[in-house]
Formats: sequence, structure tokens, C-alpha cells
Amino acid sequence: MSSHTFPGTTTAAFTRINARAADRLGVPKDRYAHLLGMDPVHLNGDQYRPPASTNIRIWELMVAKAPWTEVAQLMMEQTRFGQLGVWDYLLTSAPTPLEGLRDGAEFLAGVADPGTETMLVSEADGEITLSHVNAADLSYDAASAIRAYALGLIRQRLSTALGKELVPVRVALATEAPRRHDALQALYATRNIEFERPVSSLTFHAGDLRSPTPHFQPGLSAVLRSHAEQSFATAIPLHDWLGMFRAALKDLAGGEEATLAAAAARLTVSPRTLQRRLDEHGTTWTAELEAVRRARITALLRTTDLSVDAIADRNGYADARALRRAVLRWTGHTPTALRRAAGPHPAVRRA
Repeated sequence: MSSHTFPGTTTAAFTRINARAADRLGVPKDRYAHLLGMDPVHLNGDQYRPPASTNIRIWELMVAKAPWTEVAQLMMEQTRFGQLGVWDYLLTSAPTPLEGLRDGAEFLAGVADPGTETMLVSEADGEITLSHVNAADLSYDAASAIRAYALGLIRQRLSTALGKELVPVRVALATEAPRRHDALQALYATRNIEFERPVSSLTFHAGDLRSPTPHFQPGLSAVLRSHAEQSFATAIPLHDWLGMFRAALKDLAGGEEATLAAAAARLTVSPRTLQRRLDEHGTTWTAELEAVRRARITALLRTTDLSVDAIADRNGYADARALRRAVLRWTGHTPTALRRAAGPHPAVRRA
């Protein structure tokens, strides 16, 4: 990679890996070939961003074939280094694994839908914790597999950066405990795994993540971040109905306009029709509004110096206490802890 030419950073690569794993499990292609983004033109073009609903449906088909723990392990086996484009190199090319982890969190959109997935990094008592936030129900096997895979992938990439296996102090999963743990122990190289936690996370000794990356090249991280930003700017999102709804809701979110009636009017349907369409897509108005507010509020906390009261007021919460309870439920951290974990940020602004 010395020529500083990097592959793209869109979710098409992740979709290709999902499809390959589904094929390995014997999922019939006709069960997912019709989904948006599975057309060969879209699937093989790194400029395209298939919708999250396509990837989630493939995961649902996989966990119907095998236990979610085995699906997570299979996905890890299929995700060879470099297949996730510039995101892989962001995690492994920084001066330290911790800085690579922060870059990976900042550019999570390269491999996931930031509207439903969040990565947060915090430090306390000589330990660094990466939290992977996903609001799906604990008993939802597809979400359990995605959570387990995401943490396993990050641990593996950080191990690649260090040139040796990185073992976490502990692992927490926002899932019900499976019958067998062996696949998870292989993913994380530890038996210290807790289940039914509010948020999935990996915790490491701070010293491990602050160790210099052996093959660090000065200036490379800046090149990678610039490349990621350019890739995002030129990416072509493929919107299904749910994607269009979420885009409309994102525009409305931020106060009194974020109502069911306002969203229905934006999409030129009745509120009853909108609720029915959401039900057909396996979601609800309340869940979608909370997901948008979660993404917006965590971003404001990490990148602005707005007070908690001001953020609560801008996002339709009765007061700061209600917002604090919501943030704690979403992330397992208080607003203050999120800001402390983000640290000084050049983009901090008075919005």
C-alpha cells in the first residue's frame, strides 16, 4: 500500500461478505438475490451503499440456518484483512491501536449504518473500553450475531496492528447467553464473557492500546482519513422505502417537527398508512425516532459544546434529566462520560 492507493469505503464490500457467508451456510440465493443492492452492478461497485435492511435480511437468513455464535465466527473467517476497504487500514495504520480505534469509530459509516450502529471509546481506571451500540432486542438472533462479529472483527484488526494477539480484559455482550460459548471464546481469545449487558463492549488494558504500532508510517493516517472522507462524499446510497423514510425522518428530527403526522406528510401518505408500512418493514415509529435521536444526540455530545439542557430542548426531550436517562440506556454511559471519552476535538463548535 505504499503508493497510497486504497480501495473504497462503502457497505457494498460488507454485503459481498454477507452473501459469501450465506452461500457457505447453504442459504438459497433466491432468498436474497432480489434485495436492493444485490444486483451485480451494485454489489461489485465500491461506490454503492446497499441499504442496511439488505444486510440485516441476509443475517436473518443465516441465523435461521445456524446458531448466531457460529454465524459470527463464520463471518470472521470470511472477512479477510483488506476486504473492508480503507476502514481496515484506518484501524491498523495509526500510531497506536487506540488512535486507530478512534479513526474506526469516526468512519464507522464505511462498514455500517451510522443510523443504527455506534462505536464509542472511553477510558477509566487504566482501562479502555470500546462500546458497540445496537438498539435491537437482546433475543433477536441476527442482532446478536452482528454484535458478536463486530467486536471480534475489531479485536482481530487491533491484533493485526500490533502484530500479536490482543486479549481483552473482558467482553460484554448485549445478548442472551447462548448454550455453547466455544465460538465466542475463539472470537475473543478469552472466557471472560458477560451476557445480557446493556451495551456490547470490549475492554483492554490502556497500556496495550497505547503501544506503538510496529509498522506505523508517519502521515499515512491523515491520507487514509482524507481518502475515507472523499469516498463518503462520492458514495451512491441505494434507498429502499425504509431508507427514504429514515432520510425524511432525519431531516425532521430535532424538535417539535419530528411527529408521525409530519413524517407522513413528507412522504405524502396518511399517518395510518405510514404506521402500516413501518410494521411491514419490522419496525415502529417509536423505534425509528429513537434511533435518529440517538445518532444525533451522541454526535452533538461528542462534537459540540452545547449544554445538555440545550441538546434536550433541540431534540424534543422534556428536560435534561430525560435526555440523560436516554443516553445511559443507549450507550451505558452518561453524557458527561461520552464527552470525556471523545476528548478534545477539532470539530467542536458552538452550534
